Amino acid sequence: MRIATLLSIREKSTRFPGKVLKELHGQTVTEHLIDRLKLAKKPHKIIIATSIDPRDDVFINIARKKGVEIYRGSKEDKLKRYLDVAKHFNLDAVIIVDGDDILCFPEMIDAVAERLIKGDCDVVFCKDLPLGAASSGLTRKALEQVNSIKDEKDTEVWGEYFTLRTDLFNIVYLEPINPLFKHPEIRMTMDYIEDFHFLKAVFDELYIKNKSFNSYELMDLLVNKQPGITKINEEAQKKYLENISRATPVRFKEGV
Repeated sequence: MRIATLLSIREKSTRFPGKVLKELHGQTVTEHLIDRLKLAKKPHKIIIATSIDPRDDVFINIARKKGVEIYRGSKEDKLKRYLDVAKHFNLDAVIIVDGDDILCFPEMIDAVAERLIKGDCDVVFCKDLPLGAASSGLTRKALEQVNSIKDEKDTEVWGEYFTLRTDLFNIVYLEPINPLFKHPEIRMTMDYIEDFHFLKAVFDELYIKNKSFNSYELMDLLVNKQPGITKINEEAQKKYLENISRATPVRFKEGV
């Protein structure tokens, strides 16, 4: 089975403009995320999945610098973009990582890939991880099917297109592979300036030039050594939940 990790990313944020190009310890946060994705061993390649919007030209140089592929597709329809990537690179499945999730767990990416390789499910979601640590696995077949039944071009928030139609998709929910990972109360995504301050605190403690820290080191820091770091962006979670509540509703074609 040919599987790629898709870094789903745009340079369009209004809540925190320019966030994906913010610098930490000599690199943009996007470059740090790509370094983390490279720690996963099961996917065959990493592809930046962005849009044709001119603002997203910035990812061309990042892809070249980090030695990864890039694909540019639909501006608002993520599900169509993911399917187009799968078709273009002849992939059997993709593992989606959001560009906000700088501390995504590569260990869980490999776990998702292993579950997809078994061939008995359409969709793999992770559960009970910190917000921003998870990745999601989608087979090409599932992407083809969901694109044929959805009736909305803005699929920024797309998970419910699968979870609301359990009659159509066989979904597997992966538990954390280590008890240390099971902390859904911790926020480690990047939507607001408070989140960047959180990330900076983490990198100041763990980052060594040209060497990515693993998720066990990260969680040991946040759970055991310096749990106070998780307080830095607590207020951001409230704003995040308010924003999610305004997301475009899921719509299916009539009769589906």
